[in-house]
Formats: sequence, structure tokens, C-alpha cells
Amino acid sequence: MTDAYCIGETMALVAPQPPARLHHGGPAHLDVAGAESNVAIGLAQLGVRVAWRGRVGADPLGRLVLDRIAAAGVDIGGAETDPDHPTGVLFKDPAPDGTAVHYLRRGSAGARLHRGMLPPAARLVHLTGVTPALSPAARDLVRHTLADRPVRGALVSFDVNHRPALWSGPDEAATVLAELADRADVVFVGLDEANRLWGCTDPAQVRAVLPGAGAVVVKDGAVGATEGDTFVPTVPVPVLEPVGAGDAFAAGYLAALLRGADVPARLRLGHRVAAAVLGTTGDTVQLPADLQEARP
Repeated sequence: MTDAYCIGETMALVAPQPPARLHHGGPAHLDVAGAESNVAIGLAQLGVRVAWRGRVGADPLGRLVLDRIAAAGVDIGGAETDPDHPTGVLFKDPAPDGTAVHYLRRGSAGARLHRGMLPPAARLVHLTGVTPALSPAARDLVRHTLADRPVRGALVSFDVNHRPALWSGPDEAATVLAELADRADVVFVGLDEANRLWGCTDPAQVRAVLPGAGAVVVKDGAVGATEGDTFVPTVPVPVLEPVGAGDAFAAGYLAALLRGADVPARLRLGHRVAAAVLGTTGDTVQLPADLQEARP
């Protein structure tokens, strides 16, 4: 049985190793990265029976994606291989003021997600705001999943995950992401992106933008996370790179939710899993044993 499905695009990841600017050239590490598969890998490490559904090219990078996700204990049985379109690639470009990300994903297999990939009944389906920006068919998949959730009986979680470069402009992103998030049972959104999208400056304003959503979790970087009237501060740790920490937080929160934990315990586990990722340049990390065995 599968408790959770994570649906979305995963690409090959190229990151300079040791961290350096891309234009300097030199050694690099080849791995994989995708918001939804990051969450799936975190859930698997936390003991959740989880599957990832996405599309990759019939190429070595697609094989890399599938092998990496499967090796983390995630079911890839529903993933699709596209014979006509390549696996996308992203490049990390570390700099003193933060890490930029550059994509080679136009025409990729991952943009060809479709409604037929909707999983059977499950306890949870996780989606992000990256998927509806990829193609009309991918947006239809997200809309249909959210609309169909009462029939299938699954909770649907939605991480806003605003990526400006994927949208035609801020107005389109603000409208579509608010529409989709408002239909979800659980919403994750950073206060910075809520400000960028909707002009929100505090969690109460975010809640007002999404009156139809179930739980709305507002993350405020190094400060903490808020759900309703509950605020839990962030775990203070040295930050090597923030990329992937939001996905790690979602994995911790959702694992606690599936265990029936209360709101403070969900937020605490989210922070603990995110803290483990903040100390690495990877999008995911092998969680320490005490965290894998953590129970809210």
C-alpha cells in the first residue's frame, strides 16, 4: 500500500564541487533535483510509504533520476519514460550572496505531465506550484487533482513554490497560484513569496487570500513557521545552502500529519528535517538516525 504520492518534474542536477561560480569551470557533481521528489525522499526516510510520479526522457539522465529516487526507498512504478523528449537539467551557480539556478528544461519530458498520471486512492497527494507553470496539460493535472480529491478521499497538499522564470508574468502567477492553493487541504507558502505574489506581510493576510484552503502553513525563513494561531520558531543552524529546505520542511510536516500529530508537532518536525538539509549543498540529505526514528 502507498500512503502518499508526490507528482511533478525531476531533473538532472549539475553543481560545482567544491561550490564555485559556474563560469569558472572545474569539477562538478551530477545528481537529481525536483521539489516533489525531494519531498518524496524525505517522506520515505521518515517511514512513509510513498510513490513519485513524473516523466523522464529515455536517456541516461532519465535513468539517473529513476535510480536515485528508487534508491531512496520511493516507489517509481507509476513514473513514465518519454521516448521523444529529453530529461531536463538544472545547474546550480553558487555565489557569496546566494545560489542561482539555471534550467535547460524547454521541451523536456517533465513538462508533459498529464491527467492520466493521477494516482489511485491514497491518504495524501502532494503537488507544487512548479507543475502548473510547465504546460497546459500539467496545469490541468493539478486542477483535476484538487477538484477530484473529495471523490478519491485523499488529502491534497500544495506548496506554492513560486518560480518567477516559469510564468509569463507576476499577474498570471498570482492569480493561478491563489486559485490552486485555495482548493488544497494543506498549503505551504513562504512569507517572502506571499509578499511577492499577493502583497502579504503577515500570516493573517495570507490566510485571508486563501479562505477556502484547509491548513495554511506560512514559513518565514530563519524566523519560524505559523499555522493558524500556532507559531514555532526555526531551529537555529549554520546554513550552507537553503535550496531544498522548503521541501524538507514539507516532508517533515506531512509525515507528522500522517501520524496524527498536532499542529505544534507538525511544525517542529518540519523545522528539524529542514535544518538537516540546510547544512548541505544537496537538495536532499541522508537524515540522521534519531531524526528518521522521530515521532511527534
